[in-house]
Amino acid sequence: MENQGREALRHQHRPENIARRLQQKPRPPKLADFVLGAIDGCVTTFAIVSGAFGAGFPSVVVIIMGFSNLLADGFSMAVSNYESVHTQLEHARAARRTEERHIDLVPEGEREEIRQIFAAKGFSDDTLEEVVATICSDRRLWVDTMLAEEYGISSVPAKPVVSGLVTFLAFVLIGAFPLLPYLLQAGPVDAKFYLSCALAAVTFFAIGLCKGWVNGNPLLRAGARTLLLGGSAAMLAFLVGFLLRGLVPVS
Repeated sequence: MENQGREALRHQHRPENIARRLQQKPRPPKLADFVLGAIDGCVTTFAIVSGAFGAGFPSVVVIIMGFSNLLADGFSMAVSNYESVHTQLEHARAARRTEERHIDLVPEGEREEIRQIFAAKGFSDDTLEEVVATICSDRRLWVDTMLAEEYGISSVPAKPVVSGLVTFLAFVLIGAFPLLPYLLQAGPVDAKFYLSCALAAVTFFAIGLCKGWVNGNPLLRAGARTLLLGGSAAMLAFLVGFLLRGLVPVS
């Protein structure tokens, strides 16, 4: 197995394969948007389920409250994520305009910044000057380097609409799982709640497995970590519903 993996890596690192891979434009990561929407959607709907169970509401109330909040909160979170990513994009654009202006007004100062940045990386003497000359000979490369090194801004362009859409879809699709048992016509409310708890736990664990698989981390550890974090939030929602049961009695 190890030899097969090493051979696959060698194949990926052949010159022609490296060139083909580097020619492809990098894509903004969507896993964070998916995980954000999925976990929050599952927690939100399970909070409705646990709160309604603690208050003694019938299944029809859980369905109405659950799906109405699922859509409304999912849209709200998608808009929030859109605005967050859009703000980052605007910050990157403003930083780019600043660096463009600085290069026009004080090119020697900007060139010295490049020099000191790469001197700190271990370059020196003629090698350092060659690096500085190469970078500063290409204006776009010059600006991109300054954005990455001085501002920590990635060269991968952000896509606010895509981020918002991924968050919304993950929120609605994954967040609907804890509500599925309540769509069943038959069965006691207690059984539906316990089945909802099981679905929420499986959902959190599956999200963790997805993260672990994408990032190359141990699957069981990643699944358990997300289950612990998501389950803690879900438990908090259950405790709130249970405590409010005594303060707001339902006839």
